[in-house]
Parts: sequence; structure tokens; C-alpha cells
Amino acid sequence: MKKSFKKLLGAALAIVLTAGALAGCGENAAIKNTEKSTAKESAAAKGEETGNDSDGNQNTSANSDLKIAIICSNSGQNDNGYNQSACTEGKAIAQELGAECKIVEPVNGVPSALEALAEDGYNLIFSLEYDFDALVKGVGGAKPIAEQYPDTWFVVFNDNPNRKEDGSTLHNNVISVLFDVHEASYLAGYLSVYMNENADKLFPEGYSMTPADKSRGIGFIGGTNSNGILVYSYGFIQGINKAAEELGVDYDYYAKYDAGFTDPALGSTVAGTFYESGANVVFADAGVVGDGITSKAKEVGKIAIQTDANLDDQQPGHVLTSVLKITGVPVKIITQAYADGKIADMDKEQSYNLASGATGITDLAEMSKHVADTAVWDEIKTKTNEVSQQIQDGKIDVVNKQIGEEFDPATCPHVNIKTE
Repeated sequence: MKKSFKKLLGAALAIVLTAGALAGCGENAAIKNTEKSTAKESAAAKGEETGNDSDGNQNTSANSDLKIAIICSNSGQNDNGYNQSACTEGKAIAQELGAECKIVEPVNGVPSALEALAEDGYNLIFSLEYDFDALVKGVGGAKPIAEQYPDTWFVVFNDNPNRKEDGSTLHNNVISVLFDVHEASYLAGYLSVYMNENADKLFPEGYSMTPADKSRGIGFIGGTNSNGILVYSYGFIQGINKAAEELGVDYDYYAKYDAGFTDPALGSTVAGTFYESGANVVFADAGVVGDGITSKAKEVGKIAIQTDANLDDQQPGHVLTSVLKITGVPVKIITQAYADGKIADMDKEQSYNLASGATGITDLAEMSKHVADTAVWDEIKTKTNEVSQQIQDGKIDVVNKQIGEEFDPATCPHVNIKTE
């Protein structure tokens, strides 16, 4: 069953978010890592690190038998967001607990890495890649890895593959972590429309916005056509539709769902096409592909939206906001629960909402430095905060593709969806 961590975080987090999320009622939640790991790099060619101390000796506190591993997605541990947040916090909590932490950028696939780590005695393995079959179902006639290593805990992200058809849990040693990024994406969509409709007041100089009376367009570029990407897009569309409905306008929505995660040049090319088609805003959810999107936004004088970490200053004045997915929050909470002997009591599906501080949008501080009409900008921020609170209060329902909810485009009549 889905669980919100609004109450749990207050006690569990010793970290404060650097990127404030517009969570409504002035309650911005965010993260700042205050612990530094002394982990030494080893097997550098494989991108692996351990929790050894600065002398290369294994830490010897009460939790020295705790071995944590984090398997990165293919965008790597230095992606300025999704992987980096988990890795940074994993090393910090390992240092705090006197445990070992190994960061792995797999070269032979996720299943091979999972098996090797479990065989090497890692008690708690976080896998950030969207690759679950070998773990929960088994492939090539082999038993599921979770079944082969029943004493090892596995944590997966962005989907729950660990459910039977009747909704019950497949493996009791697998935890699925979901972020309510559909809600944060809704806020980004809502904000985008109000910004676009007021672009002439907010950005009178130094930008090349397509006037709203000529074209109204917003774009989305995702890494893969998967639930973990579509959940952003569908929430984004719903937020666009709400604002467009309030204003009595219609928007074209340009979407590409197969950009991958590693090619900034591709991001620049696709974003350029969307901008030329009349879009003033393009949302990037594609790892370092997003770097090319924000660069193109600056080049052509338009706006981008980033994801995972607060990347608003990546191209100052050209990144409206970032939709946050702070993976370090569940890494810390789950690792602490393991150390406290409470991990077996945790829900096997954990959902982190706007109030948790693990998702949301940024506090817009960077963009606030670049707008010309601060009064209009403040009104837009206030309206966005109000919508955030309505979502938290259950007054606005946002489709969550991560848990299998279906999106019906007919419910968003003010958005004309055009998919590449």
C-alpha cells in the first residue's frame, strides 16, 4: 500500500534541502547534505567507491557489518541530479553509521551487478536503473535474484515491479520507491502557462519569446517511453490544461519520449525544433540530454525546465524551475531503518509526496533575479503555491502513471498533444 512520508521525515532527516520545493503555505522543503563521506575511490575505471576511511581501513563502529551499494543508472553518478543525490547521501549516511558504501556504474548490466553485490555480502542494495526483470521475475530460466538472496534487501526506484496481479507483494526483501513527481510536474505545467502568458511583462528584453497571439506551445523531452518518464509528462499536461482553462486559451504540446539520457547534442537539436515550432518552454526529463536543452534555450532566448536536482542556475535566466526528485531522501531513510532493525516493518511500496521534501519544484529564486515585472511574478508564484496546497489537500487529482493510472487526453481539452 502506498505510504506518504510527511510525518516520518521530520525525525528521520538530518539533512535540509538546498532546492526549496513550492509546497504551498510557504512551507518549502528541501535538502542539503551536511555530512561528508571519507570514502576512498577504488576501481576507478568502474566508477566504484567504498566506505573505507581515509587510511583505507574498514570502519569499525557498531554498524561495520552494514554494507550499502548504489547501482547508478546509465547517466552516471555525476549527473548533477538523480544519481548524484543518492550517491552523496549514501556515502554520508554510511560515514555516519560507520558502514561501507559502494557506488557502481555497471559495465555488464544491472542483473550482473546485483548478483555480484549480493554475493559479496552487501546487505542493502539500491538500484537506480529502470531494469527490474532479473530481480523480481527472473530471466533465462533463472530464479529471481531477490529469491536467490533472501537475506539481502533490494531497493528499486520509479516503479513498483514487485506486485502480483492481485496487488500483493512478490518478494518481501524488495522495496519500491516512488516519487509523486506527477504532482510536481503539474505545478511546473501550471507555472509555465502563466509565465508564457505574461512573457512580454516578465522578459521584455534579452529574450526571443514567440508572442502568445501568434503561437502557444510547450515542449517535453523524455529519455524513454516508460512509466518513469510518462508520469512527468502526464502531470505536466494536466497542469498546463488547468492554467489554460483558467485563462481561456489552448496550447500545442510537443513531446518526444525516446531521447535517451546521454546525448546533450540530441537534446539541443530536438529542443531547437520545438522552439522553432513556437514553444517558449521545453521540459527536460532525460539526464544529461537536458544540458543540451538548457543550452539551446539560452542560445535562442527561450526557457527550459530541468529535473531531479535544482539546476535553475545551469543557464541563469533560462531555466524556469526544476522538478525535484531528491533520491537522497529515501536512501537516508531506508538505510537508517536498516541500521535500526526496522526495515522489515517498512511498506514495500513507498511514495514520497510534495510535503516530504523529496519532490516539488524549486523556490524560483534564480528566475526571480531575471524577471522585469516583479509584481506580476509574485502573483504567479502565489497562484502556483495555492495550486500546490490544493494538490496536498486532495482537491486536485493528478494522474500517477507510476502506479498504473491511465491518462485520458480527452480530460485536457485545452492541450493539443503532438508526439514525435
